Amino acid sequence: MLNRVAVLSDIHGVLPALEAVLAEPDVRDADLIVLTGDIACGPQPVQVLDLLVGLGDRAAWIRGNADRELVEYRRGLRTSIPDPIGPSAAERLRDDQVDLLEALPTSLTRQVRGLGEVLFCHATPRDDEEVVLVDSGLERWGEVLGEVDEAVSTVVCGHTHMPYTRLAAGRLVVNPGSVGMPYGRPGAHWALLGPGVQLRSTLFDVEAAAARISHDSTFEQAAEWADYCLNARATEEAAFKIFAPHDGRDEPRA
Repeated sequence: MLNRVAVLSDIHGVLPALEAVLAEPDVRDADLIVLTGDIACGPQPVQVLDLLVGLGDRAAWIRGNADRELVEYRRGLRTSIPDPIGPSAAERLRDDQVDLLEALPTSLTRQVRGLGEVLFCHATPRDDEEVVLVDSGLERWGEVLGEVDEAVSTVVCGHTHMPYTRLAAGRLVVNPGSVGMPYGRPGAHWALLGPGVQLRSTLFDVEAAAARISHDSTFEQAAEWADYCLNARATEEAAFKIFAPHDGRDEPRA
């Protein structure tokens, strides 16, 4: 039984944001750090993976859709990646890092004090890029969680970069938000589990981080990417409009 678990999702290769979160006392003291996918697709993929590997058994990893796409690109299974920064990230990875991402599981479960059996995944338990939102209907949630073991009382997912907690299909659902590509407000977002759920946000020097990314990255538009992503210029309204059709509806609910 784990007393405290820090959940870091959607780091997207942003080293300064990751460093800021790992420096948090509650993250340093956590029994386990769970990485719920989309770890490396971003401007500093090599450095981010090396830092996380250095955590050893303190970290448990899950592969996200963006990580899968990096592997597929390097393996010659695809010629493009939806995220424009993807090819640059894929090309920078060392062979051992591609092997690491390829071998990651798509979900895992752990017992957490106060929350029972917790299932961690990237998007949903059954698919690494399926979309569910905080305002998705109960019927939709019932469908998405329909095959989850009855023993699971809490489901932790990422993918949509917007933090929330809600009750759905008889389970507590937690999305920690994104460490490296926040939507709606700046900051590196993460969650602390046990015995309850805390949605946390770590502030860091965005201007200095953007300058560092521009210097480190081989992506030609790294400066623009860093300015847009680290300042959370993607609003929650825009994100909902993009995601809502993938949730089986045309417009977000109010």
